[in-house]
Amino acid sequence: MHLPLQSPTLPYFLGCPVWACGDWAGNLFTSAVRKHEYLHQYSMAFNTVEGNSTFYGLPSLDTVRRWCDEALPGFRFALKFPRAISHDRQLVHAESETRAFLTILELLAASDHLGPSFLQLGPSFNGLQLPQLAAYLRELPEEFPFALEVRHEDFFDHGPHEQALDELLTRLQIDRAIFDSRALFSAPPHDEHEVEAQRRKPNSPLRQTITGQHPLLRFVGRNDVVAAQPWIEEWAPVVARWIRSGLTPYVFAHTPHDRHAPELARAFHQELARHIPELPPLPAWPGAAAASVKRQQQRELF
Repeated sequence: MHLPLQSPTLPYFLGCPVWACGDWAGNLFTSAVRKHEYLHQYSMAFNTVEGNSTFYGLPSLDTVRRWCDEALPGFRFALKFPRAISHDRQLVHAESETRAFLTILELLAASDHLGPSFLQLGPSFNGLQLPQLAAYLRELPEEFPFALEVRHEDFFDHGPHEQALDELLTRLQIDRAIFDSRALFSAPPHDEHEVEAQRRKPNSPLRQTITGQHPLLRFVGRNDVVAAQPWIEEWAPVVARWIRSGLTPYVFAHTPHDRHAPELARAFHQELARHIPELPPLPAWPGAAAASVKRQQQRELF
């Protein structure tokens, strides 16, 4: 089986919210995949991943070094800021936690694996706290890419708070992360995973605001990937327009059960190719490629 030497080379970055999902064995992953091979095989199929685990706790530096060794060249990690910074301390007196997180980003940058790290503010962080947000963001290193995700209604007011936020992010060249959960909430849940997803995920107003060079779209679909197709068809021309204007988008495909996320990401890429005919195809998934080789070998035996 031919193994790729780098992650997919695309004019944008496409991935899932995790790289370690045992349910991908025999599909995205080879059937005999071991846990320590998850990241390497994932990086054969996609060129980025959300690092949501860093929201709950930071890995050791040795773990991060191992990630850098396991991921193929061209692969980017988009890590979430720890909740200790964003939720517990609400960006105030979080110097030590921030230094620890930035040390990890420095390792990723040195290995050419650093994508935009995204700061997700809690739902109670409101427009009156914009000064502390501005003070925090100004202290972040300019050479690293960052994105900000807001949840409070103040930042969707089409008024002074939202305008001030967008101006701040544009001035600092920090992307405003886009969270689209419309597909998830478009119908009653069909299984327990969708019940839980509708309970936990916000149903924030949609924005397509561009404030930096790496628009970051977190797209939440359904476990039935086909059910999310209307929203994929809506987003594909938007992302194509971003790419053609010289931006480098990051698109993350979420499903209530992570089992289906790679399929949603692939469906997005296929739709995007309708708008960018020269877009390279995604490589065959390691599991699918291995199965194809096995079938060929079996045919040759007979």
